[in-house]
Amino acid sequence: MQWTAFALFTAEEYDITSANVDDVKASATDPNVMRLLGTEAGMGTKLGLSEEWAYNIIKLVGNYEEVYNRSLGPDTPTYIPRGLNSLYTDGGLLYAPPVR
Repeated sequence: MQWTAFALFTAEEYDITSANVDDVKASATDPNVMRLLGTEAGMGTKLGLSEEWAYNIIKLVGNYEEVYNRSLGPDTPTYIPRGLNSLYTDGGLLYAPPVR
């Protein structure tokens, strides 16, 4: 569960969405992105999962921003501004350790 959240945070940080994850996976040269999407082996095995575990999550539900906007975003009846529930790069508290 913890690494699922980390994968969603990391995908948002790298601007990887459910719509562009296939293109990013095919053209990734950044080792962090390659490990996240399973084109560089290692992390899935360490977690006891397939190497494409994070790719599958992102493909199905999107990054953290996509999930948040679907559930609590401005177009929902329960809109809650993200505030501290934003990435650390946007003044929030969300941070994920490197996928290694």
